[in-house]
Amino acid sequence: MSRIVVVTGAGAGVGRAVVEEFAMQGYDVGLLSRDKDRIERAAADLRSRYGVRAVAISTDVADADAVETAASAVEDKLGPIDVWVNVAMATVFAPVSKLTAQEFERGTKVTYLGQVHGTMAALSRMRIRNRGTIVNVGSALGYRSVPLQSIYCGAKFAVRGFTDSLRSEILHDKLNIHLTMVDLPAVNTPQFDWALNKMGKKAQPVAPIYEPEVPARAIFFAATHKRRQVWVGWPTVKAILANRIAPGLIDRYLATAGYKGQLTDEPLPDDAPANLFEPVPGAYGAHGRFDSRSKAGSWEMFTDRHRAAFWTLAAIGVIGCVRLLAKKNKV
Repeated sequence: MSRIVVVTGAGAGVGRAVVEEFAMQGYDVGLLSRDKDRIERAAADLRSRYGVRAVAISTDVADADAVETAASAVEDKLGPIDVWVNVAMATVFAPVSKLTAQEFERGTKVTYLGQVHGTMAALSRMRIRNRGTIVNVGSALGYRSVPLQSIYCGAKFAVRGFTDSLRSEILHDKLNIHLTMVDLPAVNTPQFDWALNKMGKKAQPVAPIYEPEVPARAIFFAATHKRRQVWVGWPTVKAILANRIAPGLIDRYLATAGYKGQLTDEPLPDDAPANLFEPVPGAYGAHGRFDSRSKAGSWEMFTDRHRAAFWTLAAIGVIGCVRLLAKKNKV
């Protein structure tokens, strides 16, 4: 029996890598994104390379009715949805003083309400069958905000709060539905070329940077294993834990480093594309322009995948050290 996944933001970046990962694992795929041509090309590629069924549906996740319609279309063409992955996002590189209320509203609708709309569409169907998995994609920036991305950071904080509330409700109702959240580090995607940018210089992810296949593998893992949450990359772990310990110190550090770390020295062209309100056409894929600076693996993700073996080895190591110290003390 075929397994079916729906992925929002499937046209490029992490979403494009996620549909590739699921198709590689034999899943039939529903691709949701605004740019119809791009997701149709992606769907054709998945059908050709992996022999899976793939349906491309042009969808703006900020529109709840459109998401609901897309979910129905996927089930009509492929069958009951097993996994729903909320990846779609939008960001703006600018200080709050240079942003408009309309930009805040649009970015929040895509990045936060887009996940709410996707979750609601998936949940209404999964409740009836009492089975299914929903993956919400978060970020280290949903725990530790940075300057110049207040819209994105605020939305990712909201996603985290929404997910935790819903998780308790699922437990209360004793549903056989798995809800998980995957928090990402900086990833090499096209967003740094097409995000609305008011800074006059090209944007960049803050190193270390990971290739989009790393979070894609983490998302597939989270969808197929009973993990409440997965943190991808050691930088994500550090950001989350450091903010719990010394948030004031990090505020001051980011007041300076947070600006230059997110901007290159290259001037931004006057005609630079911006995808906040309209999709940017073109043959974009999973990767951005930072392949030479990006990592293809994550040590932290490895430990999460193999945490039983990892903690067993860690315990053995600690016991060995304790015994060694005991012997030295006797001598």
